[in-house]
Amino acid sequence: MNKILLAALLACAGTVSAVAQTAEPGASTQPSAGSTATATAADMTEGEVRRIDKTAGKISIKHGEIKNLDMPPMTMVFQVKDAAMLDTVNVGDKVRFHVEKQGGALVVTELHPGQ
Repeated sequence: MNKILLAALLACAGTVSAVAQTAEPGASTQPSAGSTATATAADMTEGEVRRIDKTAGKISIKHGEIKNLDMPPMTMVFQVKDAAMLDTVNVGDKVRFHVEKQGGALVVTELHPGQ
């Protein structure tokens, strides 16, 4: 019985080792330290500004799917990381933005006027 158990453990260890080695050489398996780094184009979501509340630091955006949050298209109010972002857009503007969940809130960390 002990030999069967030992064989099973060794087989599992080999599988875990093989899976761990499938990452590209030099690629980090740890999350990047700077989660505030610039989002890639694939991480950005397109939307249209519906309302801006500079006093509260919030923006309402009618947006497409937010893939990193697995959120379907809808209109939603978000907090902004920096209130100065709100000075770069107006109601009705097309935008590209990145939103993250931070402390239970959805926060726009990047906001760019669209083309």
